[in-house]
Amino acid sequence: MDDEVIQWDTRADCEVRQILDRIADKWSLLVIALLERRTMRFTELRREIDGVSQRMLTVTLRQLERDGLVQRTVHPVVPPRVDYALTPLGATLHEAIKTLVVWTEEHQNHIAVARSAYDARVAAEERPLGVS
Repeated sequence: MDDEVIQWDTRADCEVRQILDRIADKWSLLVIALLERRTMRFTELRREIDGVSQRMLTVTLRQLERDGLVQRTVHPVVPPRVDYALTPLGATLHEAIKTLVVWTEEHQNHIAVARSAYDARVAAEERPLGVS
């Protein structure tokens, strides 16, 4: 195979796109990062993730469980206790996410400079002629 970049189908029903949409979601990223440290209960996750609603966390955990990234364990006690943990597959995803976070940290200053230059260029283009 030559050095051609592999492209995936960009249609909404494409499996790769659906998986990327799910794992790149901000709530999924936060859940995966938190579960990398240890097994957690739903209430712990909700307390740690600022701004997530109970419904959104439930949906996110179900989707991650369905994808095989998170394991849900129900303990037969009263009241029932449910724990969430990363699966081995989820742990491999966390490693990939860490790489992206490290890249972001290493390049955040370059991005800030590029943003400032872009904003100044756009602002200059929007000024009426003759106004400096």
